[in-house]
Amino acid sequence: MSLNILIYAEDVIANAERHGNADAVRAAYPRGLHAAIADAFAGCGHTVRFSSLEDLDATLTPESLDAADVLYWWGHARHGDVPDGAAALVAEKVQAGLGFVALHSAHLAKPFKLLMGTSCTLGWRCGESERVWVAAPYHPIASGVPPYFDLPDEEMYGEPFDIPSPEDTVFIGWFSGGEVFRSGLTYKRGWGKVFYFQPGHEEYPVYCHPTVRLILRNAALWAAPAARRAETACPNMPPDRPA
Repeated sequence: MSLNILIYAEDVIANAERHGNADAVRAAYPRGLHAAIADAFAGCGHTVRFSSLEDLDATLTPESLDAADVLYWWGHARHGDVPDGAAALVAEKVQAGLGFVALHSAHLAKPFKLLMGTSCTLGWRCGESERVWVAAPYHPIASGVPPYFDLPDEEMYGEPFDIPSPEDTVFIGWFSGGEVFRSGLTYKRGWGKVFYFQPGHEEYPVYCHPTVRLILRNAALWAAPAARRAETACPNMPPDRPA
C-alpha cells in the first residue's frame, strides 16, 4: 500500500521576484519546490498532493490532513501569512498521528513552533559549503545514507538552535566557515512523529541531490503511522559513496 503524502510549500519564484533573487531561484527550481520535493518519491508508488498559501482553504483541511500519512512543510518569507487556525489544526493532527517533516526554514513555521513550544531561532549566514554527517547510523532515516555527504552551496544555519532536546540527532552539519548545526532531528508529539531537516535553501538545488532525496524518502517511511509504514515498500537506492 502506498503512502499519502501532502507537501506544503511557498511559491519560491513569486517570493524571489519580490526580493530580487528570481534568477537564482528559477535556475535551482524551475518548476518550484513542490515539484522538486515530490520528485524524491518518484517510483515509490506514493500518492503526492500539494498545498500552498494560495489554496490553503481547499488543500489544508481536516479532511486532507486525515487522508495524509505525512505532511512535508517548507516555508520562509510568508510564515506570518499562515492563519493561526491552520497552524493549530496541523499541530492537532500531528498529535493524533500525522507525520510531520519540517524542511529548512520551516524551523520558524507556525506549526513547527507550536509543536516545539520554543522560539526555534538560530544563527544564519548566506551560502557556503556544508558537509552533513550521519550522527545516528542506526536510525531508519539514515538507512542507506553514507557516513557523510557534501552540499557545495547551502545557507549556513548555526547554533544555538532554540529547540527542545530531540529524541535523536540523526545528522550534524559542518559548514566551511567552521559552524556546526544539528541538521536532522526527531521528535514524538502525542501519536505523531516529527523530523526537522535543515538543508534546502531555495537558491541552491539541494532537493535534486540524490542523498537528500533518499533522506526525504526515508523520513516518509519513518514518520508515517505504523500501520501504513508496515505495508509500504520503497527502494532506498543509496548512492555508492559520499557525493
